[in-house]
Amino acid sequence: MAKRSEDLLDRRGGAVELLRLPALAFGAVAELRRWLYDKRLLPSARLDVPIVCVGNLIAGGTGKTPMVVEVVGRLAQRGRRPGILSRGYGKAGAGGMLSDEARLFAELCGDLPRVAMPDRVDGARQLIEDGADVVVMDDGLQHRRLGRDLDLVLVDATRPWGLYRGPRAFLPRGLMRESPKALRRAGAIVLTRCDQVDADTLEELELELAAWAPGTPRLLTRHVPVGLRRLGAVGDLSAGVDGDGLELLAGRAVVAVSAIGNPGAFARSLTGLGARLVGERRFADHHEYTAADLGGLAQGGAPPLVVTTAKDAVKLAPLVAAGGPHADLAVHVLDIALEVTRGSDVLDALLDSLPRGAAVRERDALHSGMAC
Repeated sequence: MAKRSEDLLDRRGGAVELLRLPALAFGAVAELRRWLYDKRLLPSARLDVPIVCVGNLIAGGTGKTPMVVEVVGRLAQRGRRPGILSRGYGKAGAGGMLSDEARLFAELCGDLPRVAMPDRVDGARQLIEDGADVVVMDDGLQHRRLGRDLDLVLVDATRPWGLYRGPRAFLPRGLMRESPKALRRAGAIVLTRCDQVDADTLEELELELAAWAPGTPRLLTRHVPVGLRRLGAVGDLSAGVDGDGLELLAGRAVVAVSAIGNPGAFARSLTGLGARLVGERRFADHHEYTAADLGGLAQGGAPPLVVTTAKDAVKLAPLVAAGGPHADLAVHVLDIALEVTRGSDVLDALLDSLPRGAAVRERDALHSGMAC
């Protein structure tokens, strides 16, 4: 298993504790910045379309990508044209940086406007020019320079404050980017992976969240495996769909390959489907794969099934495509969707209450004029 920084931070004692001092400094700066924005001493740009932010308090995966897909789908059902705004990591491309999330959104959300750009204000303006009448910002809770109409703050029930065993601490000692005080800005707190913890743990977490953000609604969600498919050609993740589906995992030896914020949750999804996890290759979040990363997996005999996430699939596809360095390696993709198990009506009400914005008003006026 590849070493990740989280593995080191999850330990207590030793040299890692030297990071507590810079963590205190990080926390002080984050708190000062929060206070300045709360007191409106730092400006936030307001645009004439509603902004929905899907974010979290920690560095790492809490399920933001499937939550963005869920929100975008609900907005589209309401006749809105949502645009997806990502920060952007990795290779430059059309519309900004081709982050792994942005590449996945391109596969999952069809022809909806998408922009990956570090400057979120400029990115939102680009989406408006591209026809978006509502902007859904992925991972933007700390990017307060762009004002928003709704903050959906995700908290992973399996590791709400970043680490499993390590301390609740700011970066770089822990994984927290902001204090739990930020939960008070939320229109709703979305607890993810609730099915992966017991009822007592979930109840205790809800009580703590209620203390930090009294009166803020809390939604419960779970990550649901919806399919298993063979990774196909570059840019076509639907190619080579495996007809056996999820049942192929039952009792099967599996190696999990991932470069996501919470690889432990991915591993639990596999074992929950009956897979025998015989190995893992965990890489840092946003890791760009090379041929060496998959070395040794295509062996003779009856090798284990190699399974990855949809987010990783967009980066692994060129390596296993025809003519690629691992064209002989069969990689399967576990598709996972987010299901709201409590509070779906609350989410609907929050989306229904979003302001219409200039684009919707102009469209309504046009339709009204045509009706006359």
